Amino acid sequence: MKYVLFICPPVGGEELSPAEIAADPRFTSYIDEVHSRDVVRGGARLRPHTDATTVRVQGDEVLLSDGPFAESKEYIAGFDIIEVDDLDEAVSLASRHPAALGGGSVEVRPVWE
Repeated sequence: MKYVLFICPPVGGEELSPAEIAADPRFTSYIDEVHSRDVVRGGARLRPHTDATTVRVQGDEVLLSDGPFAESKEYIAGFDIIEVDDLDEAVSLASRHPAALGGGSVEVRPVWE
């Protein structure tokens, strides 16, 4: 079954660049584990939430606003798509992610197939 793991760093935590993540042993050990299990099907590191643009349509008018749709201190910094046997395995992986261990969270959401 496929799941998306939405990676949410700790509120007020530092924004790590892809290069900093690649050099951080917490992340490299997690990345090595999930890749050795051959469960990753995709994913991406996202630019900061301050770079987001939200699009709404009202009638014929397209409305743009800077920033994310939801007003929240939490934001999604990246996502992984994994394929595992069941929710228990997905939760097990998510619980070992450095974001979850460092005061942030990882949302696990099943993918419609």
